[in-house]
Amino acid sequence: MNFKEFGTCEEDMSDGKWSLAGVADGLRGFVKEIKWRRYALLLTFIIYTCFHASRKPLSVVKSVLHANCTNLTPPANVNSTVDPNWCSWKPFDLQKVFFLNFGEDTNEANSLFGLLDSAFLFSYAISMFFSGFIGERMNLRYFLTIGTLMSGICIYIFGLAKIYNIHNIWYFIGVQFFGGIFQTTGWPGVVTVVGNWYGREKNGLIFGLWNSHTSVGNILGTVVAGMYVEQDWSKSFTVLAIVMMVLSIVIFLFLLSEPSSIRSSSTSNIIDSDIQSEVAVQNEVIFVLENRARVEQRPILSQEPSVKAIGFIEALKIPGVAEFSLSLFFAKLVSYTFLYWLPFYIHSSTTFSPEFSAEISTLFDIGGIAGGIIAGAVSDYTGMQAFTCGAMLLYSVPMLYIYYIYGGTCLSVNILLLLLCGALVNGPYALITTAVSAKLGMHRTLSENTKALSTVTAIIDGTGSIGAASGPLFAGFVSDYFGWEYVFFMLMISDIFAFCMLLRLMKFEFRNFSRSTPEWNS
Repeated sequence: MNFKEFGTCEEDMSDGKWSLAGVADGLRGFVKEIKWRRYALLLTFIIYTCFHASRKPLSVVKSVLHANCTNLTPPANVNSTVDPNWCSWKPFDLQKVFFLNFGEDTNEANSLFGLLDSAFLFSYAISMFFSGFIGERMNLRYFLTIGTLMSGICIYIFGLAKIYNIHNIWYFIGVQFFGGIFQTTGWPGVVTVVGNWYGREKNGLIFGLWNSHTSVGNILGTVVAGMYVEQDWSKSFTVLAIVMMVLSIVIFLFLLSEPSSIRSSSTSNIIDSDIQSEVAVQNEVIFVLENRARVEQRPILSQEPSVKAIGFIEALKIPGVAEFSLSLFFAKLVSYTFLYWLPFYIHSSTTFSPEFSAEISTLFDIGGIAGGIIAGAVSDYTGMQAFTCGAMLLYSVPMLYIYYIYGGTCLSVNILLLLLCGALVNGPYALITTAVSAKLGMHRTLSENTKALSTVTAIIDGTGSIGAASGPLFAGFVSDYFGWEYVFFMLMISDIFAFCMLLRLMKFEFRNFSRSTPEWNS
């Protein structure tokens, strides 16, 4: 029995419903809700861990889809004179595909990989804005179930290219394009679920811990793909695809998208008997109230007013949304360039094997976990989210250059610098896409309208995803024609721009440091 429903009626209060037993029932319900909140946090963590894991195989298998065959020994059954590109997978062994060649020996494999990355990321970025709009108007359980299932199918289809010997570049681009569309269901879906359960609370640390799913997913995806990269690269995709398909069934059966779901008959298969009895009591109360309202000709007290989801322009006008969106554009450009190119860069700049290069690249994500937690804790303690992001972005600029200069000197130095770069690059990215998005999605100007969280999240992450799409594409072309040094210059300049986008908000935070809420979000 939930005393809150009875407490809305004066008759109930006068009849003594506010008894110790009623308070005890209410406290019991509160404790149960805490447990369900933890359950929702854990399940959404697993969901987005798998989403990010499924994006990693391509970055791992690049080193076997194209390789310098002159430095390798061909098998006995291969004539290297007849087939000079025997060790690579067509069409990624082609040369002079585009008209941008500056010399006869220019190899454009990196450019093709960059194009492939961007086919996924640009479709992801554009679709994200529509995905947030749909997510506000659709049951999140169905929304995430469909997105997870279709994402798994797209990943599986990519791996089929090896099994069925498909060498058409447009096949790969098409699979990446549709994969990007379905992957957009993940982020606005899980952020909205967590926002529904945790509301307006000070949650930077909670989101910092929870957002480690991005790095954990990258690590798991890299490890799984690395296990098969030198044996059968198709399994790097198909294994993770099967995981996604199974996960879609779990989401459909067990996801609780908001607190009211625990009282819904649609989830009765996972609700304990005590909560089911509460549902029965609540239904009886509603029946009594409906009859009482019909006799007295007044509105039903238990009925909640309908809340209309806000539009794109209205969400964009929320203070701080534009600034953080633009900052995330550049911050995510840097993060996703590492996401898609780091294993390949380590392999090409060192003597490490493709498998070991993939394994050591996970240190960047381990550093990212620490960076996200630190950023969340500092923002909670100071209340200065923009300053926290800005400081980490500024420190990341010299650290990226140091990694380029000294990262290849020895293994121990490479490990240390990867951890530091991962923390500074992914810390601001994690904070903006989680705690900042959730806070802005429940801004005071929305007048308690909770139908804005998915839209705001989609705007911020969608803008960032355009940058994420641009980074890997530019990295492929720049590394082909100018070298990796200029790729790192591009990344450092991007972090400087990301810092500059937050200067106005940082000024407000310094000015109002003594207040509990910064002026830009007050």
